[in-house]
Amino acid sequence: MTTFKRSTPSDPAFQKLIIELDKDLWIRYPDIQQNFAPFNHVDDSFHIILAYEGDVAVGCGCFRAMKGKGTMEIKRMYVVPAFRNQGTGKMILQRLEEWAREVGFVQSKLETGINQPEAIAAYEKMGYIRIPNFAPYIDVAESICMMKLL
Repeated sequence: MTTFKRSTPSDPAFQKLIIELDKDLWIRYPDIQQNFAPFNHVDDSFHIILAYEGDVAVGCGCFRAMKGKGTMEIKRMYVVPAFRNQGTGKMILQRLEEWAREVGFVQSKLETGINQPEAIAAYEKMGYIRIPNFAPYIDVAESICMMKLL
């Protein structure tokens, strides 16, 4: 049974998962991933959700406030390959959205990439719609930005 935990960026399980996420992104975007590293830094302003199977962390995601009243950004969504296609990512995203509503956000935005069709499809199933790319992804052909009202 999957369980979920709210956490902080310093959580060792979160740190391990985002290392795996970054490795995956380097495989998907070998020519441009270095351009995204500055945008993937997670600090203490982020709200973290971890998914566990037993005592093993199998997925994560987080959000932070964006400029503009009531808007947050989903970041660092990742599920280890062995646990994909089981609804884990969807459940992480739902918990992030619930937490965001609790702290007053009314809109969620995110960025994903053209080489992540499974993520794009999942976000669309969760009610996200494509929008013009927001900063810092403006004019980045590989980026797809999306939003959803909470």
